[in-house]
Amino acid sequence: MIRRMLSFLPCFCLLAAPAAPAQEVPLERLTAPPGFAVSVFADNVPNARAMALGAEGTVFVGSRNAGNVYALADRDGDGRAEERFLIAGGLPAPAGVAFRDGSLYVGARARILRYDGIESRLDSPPEPVVAADGFPTDRHHGLRTIAFGPDGKLYVSVGAPCNVCERAPPYGTILRMEADGSAREVFAHGVRNSVGLAFHPGTGELWFTDNGRDNLGDDSPPCELNRAPEAGLNFGFPWCHGGTIRDPSFGGGRDCAEFAAPAQPLGPHVAPLGLAFYDAAAFPERYRGDIFIAEHGSWNRSAKIGYRVTRVVLDETGAATDYRPFVTGWLRGQSNWGRPADVIVAPDGALLISDDQAGVIYRVTHAGGG
Repeated sequence: MIRRMLSFLPCFCLLAAPAAPAQEVPLERLTAPPGFAVSVFADNVPNARAMALGAEGTVFVGSRNAGNVYALADRDGDGRAEERFLIAGGLPAPAGVAFRDGSLYVGARARILRYDGIESRLDSPPEPVVAADGFPTDRHHGLRTIAFGPDGKLYVSVGAPCNVCERAPPYGTILRMEADGSAREVFAHGVRNSVGLAFHPGTGELWFTDNGRDNLGDDSPPCELNRAPEAGLNFGFPWCHGGTIRDPSFGGGRDCAEFAAPAQPLGPHVAPLGLAFYDAAAFPERYRGDIFIAEHGSWNRSAKIGYRVTRVVLDETGAATDYRPFVTGWLRGQSNWGRPADVIVAPDGALLISDDQAGVIYRVTHAGGG
């Protein structure tokens, strides 16, 4: 049964148009390594973007164009969400979601909203509290990607409002603050547009994706997977891209060596969004501690690239040693029928993948377990 509930916000909360039903999603086109299977965890989740896992296993999903925030519940544990709740509607690009201490946090461009006690009120969501505000309202790279770190603080990305430009903070940064928005500081500089934040399960270090600039050709620059073990690092934007490429307009007089290099250069224009460390036991042991990345896919390349989920293999020191496709098939030739947007690890160890084009959450499992 699908439930559609509206929270009463100071905005118009409209039910979203239905997405393609599960039987119309061409799962047979998706390819994963031997032993893995891909199924549909939930459909009819329009423009599904970032996901967050509640304490009771609820999967919360933000959106960008739909303006909605959803909650998905798999009550019987069969790997398929049989209930969908509309937590909020009509918000400005509520793509970012995070969960902490029983509350759902939603990044809605200029504000971060908090829905308290949400898992006990999925069918009658509470009025939101404004947890933090005063963020830029620009639409260009204007999504608020949010995540709580092991230090209990809230990390918030603020992209540069351009393809390439030099703007003062908070633009081009990842901010860190208390959950109520106080003690706000810049944690990382030189970040063009991060739409994926994750913390290493062992070290607590922040890792994040960053989308490379456009209009430097099909194969330049690479997008980035970055590692920030401490506050204050500068990752080079707009002066340097991919760790080695000086910007033709802004890079004069700057040495790329003065900036933090990517932990792993990614494909050019693949548009990496959400990422997750695999810290469960349902996949073979060789996957433990590795990173999965949702690559949304290129829009400005003569031959499309991305539209896949990739895996970055880390060694015992946390250094990246390999970067390879994990789930592919959303791109067929030059036509794409889906776009991965985020990845999270479910309580049972399955990998969930959101698709904002098909409006689907996929579930990746392994037949042999760990």
